[in-house]
Amino acid sequence: MTLMIKEIHEFLNSLIAYVAIGVFLVAVSLIMWVFPDTNILDYGFATMEPVFSIGPYVFMFLVPAITMRSFAEEKRNGTLELLYTLPFRPWEIILGKYLASFALILFSLLPTSIYFYSLYLLGNPPGNLDISGITGSYLGLILLGGGFVSIGIFSSAITENQIVSFVLASFLCFITYQGFGSLASIDVWGTWAYYLDQFGIMIHYTSISKGVLDMRDITYFFGYIGLFLLFTHYVLEAKR
Repeated sequence: MTLMIKEIHEFLNSLIAYVAIGVFLVAVSLIMWVFPDTNILDYGFATMEPVFSIGPYVFMFLVPAITMRSFAEEKRNGTLELLYTLPFRPWEIILGKYLASFALILFSLLPTSIYFYSLYLLGNPPGNLDISGITGSYLGLILLGGGFVSIGIFSSAITENQIVSFVLASFLCFITYQGFGSLASIDVWGTWAYYLDQFGIMIHYTSISKGVLDMRDITYFFGYIGLFLLFTHYVLEAKR
């Protein structure tokens, strides 16, 4: 918790925190309220579907922007060795940085609750919303953010260059979200296409976004997060 609070303070003292979160909120706001093909005022249906459909793609850039400095900056400044001399176990360092970045993702999602309240009032009659679907979509987006954060932490552990970390994390987020589904759609896999699709995040995110809480989807996300944090641990241990 000490390391987590330290990481949050350092991030909020940098300009990139406000730029990244600001860009995320502006992009989601434009898609939901302004752009002609997606805004709900023209669509005439009280739904937050535009937010949850575009959210994963915005997260592919927001999350790497938040996590790219986690270990890369420590290595570039030579302070990673100092962390190892403090009374922290390697897993505590990794989890502290992970939880700090995850908390910032939750913080960036918090203002979107205004959209939910606005839709609640705009419904005809007021409150005519698919609340279970919206709740499931928020849970899916939170789990997706947690998964992307684990990728960002792993990418930051590989290199001491923040830009390289950002690019690598964005690429891995895209591949794990949509890459497996795209590969599965190629008509060469036969019955294996289903299993290949199950490796990707999109099918599990879509399932949760429908308001269907299947333990297989929840277990997938926790396993996904744990796997990349384990990779991070191996990378850091190899470089010690």
